[in-house]
Amino acid sequence: MIPGTAETSPARDAATLLVEALPYIRRFRDAVVVVKYGGNALAHGTPLASFAEDVVLLQSVGVKPVVVHGGGPQIGQLLARLGKETEFRDGLRVTDADTLDVARMVLVGKVNRDIVSAINVHGPLAVGLSGEDARLITAAAHTAALGFVGTVIGVDATILERLLAEGLIPVVATIGADERGQAYNINADTVAGAVAEALGAEKLVFLTDVEGLRAQPGDAGSLVRQVSAGELEQMVATGAAAGGMVPKADACIRAVRGGVRRAHILDGRVPHAILVELFTDVGIGTMVQP
Repeated sequence: MIPGTAETSPARDAATLLVEALPYIRRFRDAVVVVKYGGNALAHGTPLASFAEDVVLLQSVGVKPVVVHGGGPQIGQLLARLGKETEFRDGLRVTDADTLDVARMVLVGKVNRDIVSAINVHGPLAVGLSGEDARLITAAAHTAALGFVGTVIGVDATILERLLAEGLIPVVATIGADERGQAYNINADTVAGAVAEALGAEKLVFLTDVEGLRAQPGDAGSLVRQVSAGELEQMVATGAAAGGMVPKADACIRAVRGGVRRAHILDGRVPHAILVELFTDVGIGTMVQP
């Protein structure tokens, strides 16, 4: 055995990984990648500091990341602390005026600030905003029964494009407003898909707390590696994609049919999941294509 071989093996592995990543780095330079991070990912997935490192690395090699985040569990925690009961209908939180105030405080004032601060540890890079800023997200009521739960009517990506052109990383909280200025809390998966479509993103990435889409929801071994938009529609129709996976699936379908090249559903608990998916041959999770 050559002296030092064992000790230099990690270095060789690192060099091999960098060489493997090089063509992907070249390919995705100047490409917009929208990453949905929040809610369950914040509570159970990638630690925020590690996520921030990944986003900064993407920006450092020429990718243009845009972070869209939710914060449902965090909203629920504050509502519980305030002694306010939460009612859900079809998986959506019934949102009266008081609940909307809490949602805005949590999403804009807490979660958004935490993500921006974690990224800015590495330099003056991240800018926090919500869909209310610069009329980024125009919203309308989802249904009257849900109160101030919104649906996306349109996305004006001008402010995002300006920030990206300045080499900055937009971090978007998913509060939108209608033409009269009434605010709405909007599902973050839906917003991420709409933002990716409006920007003509190369990729839309969802970080969640499962390994990806499953052909059989209860079977972790039935992970679907690749699926077309049509096949994914069928999975939703048959119940193979259910619960919290449905808005992700719907966002993926709309995005890839609206010009986004690929959408990905990744396990945010895997260290550096975004980097593995974008810059290695192996990849993880589920990829959705047109």
